[in-house]
Amino acid sequence: MEIKFVKKRDGKLQEFSDKKITTAIYKALKATKKGGFPLAKKLSIEVIDVLKKEKYICPSVEHIQDIVEKILMKNNLPEVARSYIVYREKRKQIRESKEIFGVQDRLKLSLNASGILKKRYLLRDESGKIVENPEQMFNRVAKTIAEAEKNWSNSVSEYQEKFYELMQSLQFLPNSPTLMNAGTKLGQLSACFVLPVPDSIEGIFETLKNMALIHQSGGGTGFSFSSIRPEGDIVRSTMGRASGPISFLEIYDSATDVVKQGGRRRGANMGVLRVDHPDIIEFVTSKRKNILTNFNISVAITDRFMKKAIAREKFDLINPRTGKPVKSIPADELFDIICQCAWETGDPGLIFIDEINRKNPTPEIGSIESTNPCGEQPLLNYESCNLGSINLTKIIEKNTINWEKLKEIVQLSVRFLDDVIEVNKYPFEQIRNITLGNRKIGLGVMGWADMLAELEIEYGSKESIKLAGEIMGFINKTAFEYSVKLGRERGSFPNFSKSIYTNKIDCLRNCTRTTIAPTGTISIIANCSSGIEPFFAIAYIRRISGGSMFEVNPIWEKKADSLNLLKPEIMAEIIKKGSVNNVKGIPEKMKKIFRTALEIKPELHLLMQATFQKYTDNAVSKTINLAEDASIKQVKNIFTSAYKLRCKGTTVFRYGSKPSQVLYLGEDFAEDIDYLSLGEEFAGCSRTTCNF
Repeated sequence: MEIKFVKKRDGKLQEFSDKKITTAIYKALKATKKGGFPLAKKLSIEVIDVLKKEKYICPSVEHIQDIVEKILMKNNLPEVARSYIVYREKRKQIRESKEIFGVQDRLKLSLNASGILKKRYLLRDESGKIVENPEQMFNRVAKTIAEAEKNWSNSVSEYQEKFYELMQSLQFLPNSPTLMNAGTKLGQLSACFVLPVPDSIEGIFETLKNMALIHQSGGGTGFSFSSIRPEGDIVRSTMGRASGPISFLEIYDSATDVVKQGGRRRGANMGVLRVDHPDIIEFVTSKRKNILTNFNISVAITDRFMKKAIAREKFDLINPRTGKPVKSIPADELFDIICQCAWETGDPGLIFIDEINRKNPTPEIGSIESTNPCGEQPLLNYESCNLGSINLTKIIEKNTINWEKLKEIVQLSVRFLDDVIEVNKYPFEQIRNITLGNRKIGLGVMGWADMLAELEIEYGSKESIKLAGEIMGFINKTAFEYSVKLGRERGSFPNFSKSIYTNKIDCLRNCTRTTIAPTGTISIIANCSSGIEPFFAIAYIRRISGGSMFEVNPIWEKKADSLNLLKPEIMAEIIKKGSVNNVKGIPEKMKKIFRTALEIKPELHLLMQATFQKYTDNAVSKTINLAEDASIKQVKNIFTSAYKLRCKGTTVFRYGSKPSQVLYLGEDFAEDIDYLSLGEEFAGCSRTTCNF
C-alpha cells in the first residue's frame, strides 16, 4: 500500500517523503562515523517496507521514528540508534522549549534564534531562571524606547505598538545592547564607543577603567593609540624610557579577557595606529605573535602615505610627542609589510582616515581618529552610536521589491533609533554630552544575499551592483528626509550650527543616519544572511555549546525542493563541500545564484562594498574573502583599489589565515570530519572579536 501522507505533531498532514527518512538516518550515521548515504538509503528502504506491511496510509512522525530506531537495532547499529534517540530527544526538548517561550506560533523564530535568545537576551531572575519569552522581550524593548515619545507628543502607546510589530515581524532589529538592556536597571543601549588614549599614565589607565565599564554594559570600544609616544622615547617626569603603544595595547587586551559584557560575552575592541607613527611596524606585525586576541587592529592610512607608496617614495615617521620626523622609510616597503601581515593573519585592516574626515559631519567639534570594533562606525572621542538593521528579505513580495513597505520600515526605524538616544543611560557624562550633541544613528541592512537569491540575481553581477546602489540609495535618501522631518518636529541636533549641513538645509535631527554593520547575532535572530555578505556556505554544521546542528540555507532548500534537487546523493556532496558549484545535477543558473564567498572574485566583493559605501553616511563592514592560495599581491591590489574607490576602510580574510577562525571547510576542520562547519555566532564578520 502506497504511503501518501504523514501526520505531523500538530495534527496537520504533510506529503510523505522517503528522502527525509534517509536524511535523518544519514545524520545519525555521520555523527557516529558508521556509514554514509548508501547505508542510509538501504536502511530507509527497510523502514518503508515495515510501514507498507503495517498498511499505514498516513503514519505519524513519531511512529516512523520508532520504526527507524528498531531497524537500526535490528542491523546491529546500537551506537547509531543511540545517536538517533539523542537527536530525537534534543529536538523534543527544543520544541518544548519553544512552546514554553511562546515562539513557535506567534513569532515563528528559528531554532537557532530561540537558542541564542535564551542564552543571551532574555531576562533572568537572581537565580538565573529565565523570566520572559521573546515576545515579552520585544514588548519590553518597544515600551522602553516608546517612552521617548512623551517628550514631543502623547503617542507613547501608538509607537510602542508600532515598534513591537517592527521587531517581532523581524523587519528590523536594533543592536544587541538595546535588546539586552532596554527596560533594565543598566539601561545602556549603545553598541559602539570610541575613547581617547592620551599620552600619560593617568589618562591611559582612566581610559582602561572606562573601557571595562563599557564592556560590562555590553558595548564595544575603539581606540587610537597614535598619541602615545614611541618605544624608547624619553619620559621627562622620570627621565626613563617609554614602553610605546603596543605595551598598553597588551594591557587593554588582558583586561578585556577578565571583563565579560553584561556577564554574557567578552568585550570587543578596535586598536588603531596612524601609519606615520614610529612604532607602526611593531603594531602591524603584532598579530604574528598571537597576542591582542581581543582586538581587531587597523592602520590609519593617510592620502600622503598612499601617494608615496604608489610612487615608491620615502615617507616620514613622526613622533607624536614632538610632531617632528624621527626617520624616513620607503613607503612601498611599509605597505608591503602591511599587506604581508594581512595575508598571514587577517590583520591589520585599513581605515582611510583622511577620507573618513572628509566626510566628518562635525569637523568643528573634532577630528575622527578611530572606529568601533568592526570598522563601520567612525566616531569622535567619547562618542557612541546606536545601530539597527533592516531585514531585506521582508520587503520581497511575489519576487519583487515592495518599495513602499521599505519606505515605511526606514522611517519607523529612524524614529526608533532617535528615540533610543533619548532614553539611553550613558556610562559617563562626556559620552552623554557628545552623543546628544550629534545624535548619530546607524541604520543598515541584513539579508542582502538572501534577497538576491530570492530574486535569482547572482551576487557580484552587474545587476546585483546596480540593485545595491538602488536599495541603499533609497534607504539613505529616505532616512535623510525623515531625519529632516524629525528635525522640524523635535529640533536639530545641538551641534547642527557647527556641522557641514549648516546653510545647506534648515534642520536635521541626526548628523549621520546610515551604517552597514556585520549584524552578528541579530541576523541569527532574524534568520537571514548577515549584513551585505554573500553566503559562506549552502549547507553546514553549526557548532554550538554541547554539540552540533545540521543546517541548510532555507532559500536554497525551498528552490531546490521545487526542482527536485533535495536528493540524498546531492545533499551529501553539498554538506561535504558547503557549495553547490561542483555538484553534479545542479543547474548552472542555481550554481550562479548560490555562489559562496570564496567563489566570488575579490574585486567583486570590493565593488559591492564600494557601492554600498557611496550611499552610506558612516562606513561599511564587509569582509573581502580570499581563497587559501591567494597571493600577497592580491591583497595589495585590494587595498590599493579600496583607496581609489573611496572606501572608508577595508579588511581581507584569507581562508585558513587565523588560528581560531570560526569557519572551516570540509577536511580542514579536523582530520576525522568531512563536512563544513562554522561557529555558533558567525554572521559574516571573520574578525573574531566581533559579536554584535
